Amino acid sequence: MSEHPAAGRRRRYQTALLIVAVAAAGLNLRTAVTSLPPLFPDLGTRLHLSPAALSLLATTPVICFGVVSAFAPGLNRRWGEERVLLAALVVLTAGLLLRGVAPSTLLFPGTALAASAIAILNVLLSSMVKRRWPERAGFLIGIYLTALSVGAIVSSLLAVPLYQASGGSIPLSVGLWAGPAALAVLLWLPQLRYQAAGRTRPAGGSPADRVPPADLASTPRKLYRHALTWQVTAFMGLQSLLYYGALSWLPTMFQDRGSSPLEAGNLLALMAVGNLTTSLIVPVLAHRSPGQRPLVIPSMIGTAAGLAGCLWLPLGLAPLSVLVLGVSQGSCLGLAIFFTMARAPDPAAAASLSAFAQSVGYLVASAGPLEFGLLHTATGSWDIPMILLLILAVCELVVGLLAARPLVLPAPAGRAAPADATAPSS
Repeated sequence: MSEHPAAGRRRRYQTALLIVAVAAAGLNLRTAVTSLPPLFPDLGTRLHLSPAALSLLATTPVICFGVVSAFAPGLNRRWGEERVLLAALVVLTAGLLLRGVAPSTLLFPGTALAASAIAILNVLLSSMVKRRWPERAGFLIGIYLTALSVGAIVSSLLAVPLYQASGGSIPLSVGLWAGPAALAVLLWLPQLRYQAAGRTRPAGGSPADRVPPADLASTPRKLYRHALTWQVTAFMGLQSLLYYGALSWLPTMFQDRGSSPLEAGNLLALMAVGNLTTSLIVPVLAHRSPGQRPLVIPSMIGTAAGLAGCLWLPLGLAPLSVLVLGVSQGSCLGLAIFFTMARAPDPAAAASLSAFAQSVGYLVASAGPLEFGLLHTATGSWDIPMILLLILAVCELVVGLLAARPLVLPAPAGRAAPADATAPSS
């Protein structure tokens, strides 16, 4: 039976609102973090922060990602994804405003609050995508990762110019990113009507597809019993460690090598441009393939080559090294997010696996910014920290090859895995 024209228009309108809301949320998943590293030297001088304090500031978001991610499935079970994601966007806006109001006292608390909200967004966006639009999940994940990369580009590129244009105003420089977050809150509001209607129908689905949100998130899971869980978690953690280690300290490293603060910020933005080039296409390619090993191998080779080139190639080749690094890291992030969805048999499992992988993974990743900064302070050189990152890149390649196998975690007793859980899209 054909769909009524009015119902078709309504469905297309709801799908468009979903895409816009997901993109708006994704745009704010990096700005709170990437806007700070280009300003680290000035923040250290103006706010009297020691190198150790700056290392802790760089590590704070990753620690919050690890700690808070574990609470996302419980929040989802109680209130549903749409409401929890809206609340997370509100908290993100508040955290960014706080650190702008009084950076001398609230920079750390505001950053922690904003990062805690991002942790919830990181976990529940991918599971909501699997629930709301399973047949185009790779595309929608690509949309939000693309928006994420755009946010990282803009915040990295504008951090130093805005600081200079404002006459060195730290409150304005670190607080203005609350504006895009507040806009995302407004764009997410229509999703509450979808949840209030008491359905979780996938985009393009039929009324028979409607399932109460509580049913999708009610099954407790002992994920740690499965080797596949740990492989996905290790890949998530190691790619995050390498990303945040580079994100936090590449601008300072380039300044030590002779770049100006503006040039260093531009190089960080170029890394995000590289993220952008692969953030949309890689999840789509991964969704169409039964296994993702052909994507893991070049991604890890590029990551290692980009990291090494940033330090040991001539400074004139820094843009090329940063671009290669960014392209490869964007691919790794897309794969890591995809694995948490594709290796799960249903949306509830996707939320649990995403929470587990991000909680444990980000706690592992928190060592990246901290060890990179402290090793540099202890040795007076960037060589040893970089060598350690390259060793970890080899480890990430190994676990990535394991996580890329076309396997799915067991479905709960009495519930069969949906057809889309294992089959790639055509």
